[in-house]
Amino acid sequence: MPNEPTARWIVPLHDGNRVVEFEHGTASGKRVVRVNGKTIINREWMFRLVGDEEFMYGDTKFTIRVDPIPGLKYSYSLWVNGKTFSKFVQTQSKILETWIAKIGDKKYKIILDKNSLSVWMNGEEIEVENQFVNDGAEMLFNIEGTPAVIRSYSSQQHGVGIKYILYVNGSEVLEKGMLSDHLTQ
Repeated sequence: MPNEPTARWIVPLHDGNRVVEFEHGTASGKRVVRVNGKTIINREWMFRLVGDEEFMYGDTKFTIRVDPIPGLKYSYSLWVNGKTFSKFVQTQSKILETWIAKIGDKKYKIILDKNSLSVWMNGEEIEVENQFVNDGAEMLFNIEGTPAVIRSYSSQQHGVGIKYILYVNGSEVLEKGMLSDHLTQ
């Protein structure tokens, strides 16, 4: 079927999920790479059917590996910033804290990058006001006029470290969404 991806990955980045799709014409060697539906690479009639397809998206390096397997078939694997896809997702789950906040009928994906302490809402970095409090720190911001705060505090447990909780209008947001597909940017 034309335009059907041969392989598809949802990649969690600090500014939201990215959907990476790869089309591979096994007879022609055609290769098409799309990120969130936008064509990044479109190569027709390649003689080399296996090998790597590398590209940058923002400051992230992607490599799609095409390897032969028995029976004239191919396997496809994604590498992100030099790590296998599964290892990258595992690393991202440690450095990104993600919540889905619902206000009225709208959903907002809030992402905290624990390394840089930057906050992203629906794919856009937002300004926060940082404050120190008795047990930790707070990052204050608004979601379309509704007050929100990310509170950080020590877990008091060895190996766990700092914990983060999002409150919107005084209520804790419990829905997590690291690989949530419904708010893909």
